[in-house]
Amino acid sequence: MNFTARTRTFALLGNPVSHSLSPRMQNAAFHAAGIDAVYVALRCDADAVVPTMHLLTRAGGGGNVTVPHKRVAADCAPAATFDAGTGAINTFAASDAGLIVANTDIEAVAGSVAAMGNPDGAWLILGTGGSARSAAAAAVAGGHAVAVSSRDAARAEAFANWCDALGAVVVSPAQATVAINATPLGLADDDGLPCHPDALPGVRAVLDLTYRTHGTTAWCSAWRERGVRALDGREPLLLQGAAAWRHWFPGCIPPLDVMRAALSDDVA
Repeated sequence: MNFTARTRTFALLGNPVSHSLSPRMQNAAFHAAGIDAVYVALRCDADAVVPTMHLLTRAGGGGNVTVPHKRVAADCAPAATFDAGTGAINTFAASDAGLIVANTDIEAVAGSVAAMGNPDGAWLILGTGGSARSAAAAAVAGGHAVAVSSRDAARAEAFANWCDALGAVVVSPAQATVAINATPLGLADDDGLPCHPDALPGVRAVLDLTYRTHGTTAWCSAWRERGVRALDGREPLLLQGAAAWRHWFPGCIPPLDVMRAALSDDVA
């Protein structure tokens, strides 16, 4: 890559970010599309998120926000917001009007579940953070009921109430046919499973929003051993990253084949 004073900078803001495949994916895409830009991962604390978003967009760049800052990023006083009422942001971009923010996780979750046949029935969402809100919004948009699971009973109740306000029909986890891990469990080598497959006999499709640099997550492997279709976070990573181009580079089509290849285990 050749960088100049005109090279635009895009960044992933979160903590942790050292595992992220976003730079590999987006830099391959920028190169293929002939875009003079670079994508980097920046570990940052919550109080640095909004100032960094403004700094990058004022210079003509943009980026993404990941755990645990997706709700923090919504408090950036943007010129325009496209978040479907979730209050959770994963994409930010420059525009003539100023900073714009969006949630492209919603369509990424929906597209990933659709790739597994989009089973009828309720979606069980494990977790209560920004990614969980996106999953709930995707469920509501697709006409699916929502079940909630959290290790913290108070958070589970608050999230269930939020889902109800969003328009979701909230049901028991026992009714779920789709299970979505929206917690960070799976990022570390010694993480336990977010939920044991034996506890969810009705589930027919599983989406784990976490992923590993090589191979798949332990949760996906556990479900696949039982004959259940399971995707890890690489698929939603691809879909949300491609959707971000709509805000970063209006009118430019992202090179999906290049992006998918960059996420492959075959890429060093």
